[in-house]
Amino acid sequence: MMARMSYKREIALGLRGAKNFFLKKPLCVSFEITYSCNARCQHCHLGGIIKDEQRASPEEFARRAEELSPVVAQISGGEPLLRRDLVDIIQAIHHPDQPPYIVLTTNASLLDEKKYFQLREAGVDEFSISFDYPDERHDEFRGIPGLFRKIEKLCLSLKGEKNKGITLSCVVHRYNYQELLKLAAKAYEWEVHLNFSTYTWLRTNKKDFLIPESELPQLKEIIRQIQEFRRTHNTIFTSDYVFKGMLEFFRDEGRPNCQAGIRFLVVNPDGHLSPCGLILKNFNNLRELQKEFSAHNRCTACFTSIRANSEKPAWVLLTDNLKAI
Repeated sequence: MMARMSYKREIALGLRGAKNFFLKKPLCVSFEITYSCNARCQHCHLGGIIKDEQRASPEEFARRAEELSPVVAQISGGEPLLRRDLVDIIQAIHHPDQPPYIVLTTNASLLDEKKYFQLREAGVDEFSISFDYPDERHDEFRGIPGLFRKIEKLCLSLKGEKNKGITLSCVVHRYNYQELLKLAAKAYEWEVHLNFSTYTWLRTNKKDFLIPESELPQLKEIIRQIQEFRRTHNTIFTSDYVFKGMLEFFRDEGRPNCQAGIRFLVVNPDGHLSPCGLILKNFNNLRELQKEFSAHNRCTACFTSIRANSEKPAWVLLTDNLKAI
């Protein structure tokens, strides 16, 4: 059984969050430790193994984490489990009883019960597992046969664990939004959490995945049902603020006032900084990134989870985090 986060660490995370919020330092940094991926997701531009990829070492990632001091360090890719030194990277970034809170983003095709406990021991606080359909259609969408059953097997094998730290992460788009309530029921059945993120066309230029205005009343009603479900089932992390922003993004086909480089940013596989995972301009440090990109940023083309949750107003951040404790 995994131990609950200590009160000392909860306080340290809260203080780090308040400090970064007012100093305009990132709340969340996504360490995209490889662009290699064993999936072929329909909504993503990545896929396949990149030979001779320039990769920072665990120590270099740790230095970036120390320099940027985020509240949340997201370990992502590509598929991070393809890196053989993944455990070393997590151990290098992890600090007992101190920030950052470490989230591993994965398609879970390479994650079994043994690897789960190994990564938890190394310092992973939460596993964010891609999950877009409540059945084998997920395999087709992600390009990995048998993936739905593998995720199901993993979740069921850990069903008795307390504080297991598993969140299913669904990208909401035109072809799956009618399945959201079924996804919520599945997460509840498996005793894991569920989070919803908004589709962006920036990765692939596939605008047909955007939910058209004519279907937004249906999406709004489904979200209302999800919110009702959330009142009696404590498994859905997505807040009303994010749901509202999702509806506005699909309505307007954009979201103004992006805070990339201020509230969130990316560390690339080679250790350089980028404002986000969709605009891969390289910078050497935070000051350079904010001066040359963030100060002139007019991008409106996404409302992904890292943006939606990092850009919440202070009072929303506080109340949402109190609900999650």
